Amino acid sequence: MKKTSELHYEENHKIHRSGGLRAAVLGANDGIVSISSIIVGVAASGAIKIDIILAGTAGLIAGACAMAAGEYVSVKSQEDTENADLAMEKEALEKFPEEELLELAAIYEKRGLDSNLALEVAKQMTAHNALEAHARDEIGITDELSANPLQAAFWSAFAFVIGGVIPVFATWTINLNYIHLIPILIPILTIILLAILGAIAGYISGASCLRGALRVCFWGIIAMSLTYLVGNLFNTSLI
Repeated sequence: MKKTSELHYEENHKIHRSGGLRAAVLGANDGIVSISSIIVGVAASGAIKIDIILAGTAGLIAGACAMAAGEYVSVKSQEDTENADLAMEKEALEKFPEEELLELAAIYEKRGLDSNLALEVAKQMTAHNALEAHARDEIGITDELSANPLQAAFWSAFAFVIGGVIPVFATWTINLNYIHLIPILIPILTIILLAILGAIAGYISGASCLRGALRVCFWGIIAMSLTYLVGNLFNTSLI
């Protein structure tokens, strides 16, 4: 009979991927849906091929910049909050070391340690790195999950471009004789791409691939349907 230790395996936790995964999935999903919706809407208006491609390209550039700026501002705000909390905690440790030690011990005691052991652990953690201990156990800030504005901005914009360039390129390859099929072909391509993206995101995060695929496909269909209706309202071929 095998020992328990021989049956143990190292868990491959996925939480450390959450920040980068969130930015990449959000960027790619937004790129595919946004640019495909623009193309479908403009095509539904009866515009010529070059105008459709121009609209999609303009949306691609504007969307990538917007994603980078939005993600940077959002994550930078989180970073500023974290830095402010760390500065506050650092000051408290300098002015009230005993009180902070007892506060840390109380946290460990609430997690299941008896009072004597909790105090001893708090003393050792404080001696090792007091600010790190309070940041992690009191505030909830860790190196793995801390904010990184530039990284988030870059990956959001990059993923948006990767996702959005596909429907633009697909539109460019469509023969002029079949331009009237763009509102059909691009949505089909988009749904396939979204299904793949959702399934990959679900797999990487350890969630259901099917649920992830259905979720992004649903909202993609809604977005393209609405822009198609708007394009039809301004159908230039009727003017």
